Amino acid sequence: MSTYYFDHAATTPMHPDVVKTMLGLMQGAGGNASSMHAYGRAAKGELSRARDLISAAIGCKPGELLFTSGGTESDNLALIGAAKAQRKRGRNHIITSSAEHHAVLHTCEWLEREEGFRLTVLPVDQQGRIHADQVKEAMRPDTALISIMHGNNEVGTLQPIEAIGEAAHAGGALFHVDAVQSFGTINYRLSELPIDFMSFSAHKINGPQGVGALYASAGAPFESLQQGGSQERKRRAGTENIAGIAGFAKAVDICVNDMQKKQPFLDKLRKEWVELMIGELSSDEVVVNGDLKNSLPHIVNLSFIGAHTESMLMNLDMAGIAAASGSACTSGSLEKSHVLRAMGIPPERLDSAVRFSFGLGNTLEELQEAAPIVAGIVRRIRS
Repeated sequence: MSTYYFDHAATTPMHPDVVKTMLGLMQGAGGNASSMHAYGRAAKGELSRARDLISAAIGCKPGELLFTSGGTESDNLALIGAAKAQRKRGRNHIITSSAEHHAVLHTCEWLEREEGFRLTVLPVDQQGRIHADQVKEAMRPDTALISIMHGNNEVGTLQPIEAIGEAAHAGGALFHVDAVQSFGTINYRLSELPIDFMSFSAHKINGPQGVGALYASAGAPFESLQQGGSQERKRRAGTENIAGIAGFAKAVDICVNDMQKKQPFLDKLRKEWVELMIGELSSDEVVVNGDLKNSLPHIVNLSFIGAHTESMLMNLDMAGIAAASGSACTSGSLEKSHVLRAMGIPPERLDSAVRFSFGLGNTLEELQEAAPIVAGIVRRIRS
């Protein structure tokens, strides 16, 4: 049976060159980047090369980039570290949106519940978008931090981060952007953007799992969370994952070199998939959730009216097709997407939504083969 991996928004397969880079280091002599001997200096050299490469790719200074264990830690580090630093300046208010990843939403809720911060959660429109005017209206003299993701991980909708950042800075607030899904498909020059913190993850761009990074602009108030050694300029204690970080850098290098052809190809796959699904079924039976025009190129969320999400995912899996609902599994039951709820998606679409996301290894021919299989599953469930 042929298999089809259409869940790149969850994680991506590692690029062969990334694996090769990591294996070379993992099979070597090893070394702690904090050690003074030759092995430590070699590890430190790998760490510096990776930092230089990634910072150049995103347009920031090497000293403004610190390595983490992934997107969730980067989000937590930015939000908690910045909020606590801002509180010392008399700022105690945080703004975010209802469509954020749980790594942001749950952290903001924790800051409100456990640390006494005031939280404003802005609603999104039917496309999943936040508008800069909403942010301006929600800001207060004590607003410490605003956190809005760039590209949504469930529906792909892009946010106007430049306009939001300008509004944040005009009111004296810091601005954090979760760029975990958009990194690798969209070019960043952070030195030219009104952004103080930005979160990244390696495994979304064909790098290894368990590695990420946080951009923290020079001069932005920020407190470290982990106590221990002086790694990452005393901002993130702990021995660095040299092989993982080197793999991350290799993945970034590949992304930068391939972006001009990668982005339009992914966009073509996404649009072709929508056309294939509507062609196999009908425009009344297949509805796009989100905005096809103002969106990440690799994510599309479709509702198959009359075919329940859980049944769809189980049948797709049995047919060798990997997709997702975009929702979390809690206590053994499938939880409906908080993003689609926030967008005001009606029940018949909310209960039948499936996210497809594309990347390395996917082809137009593969989509054409998989489309009638998906349509057959939809028809079988409906009948």
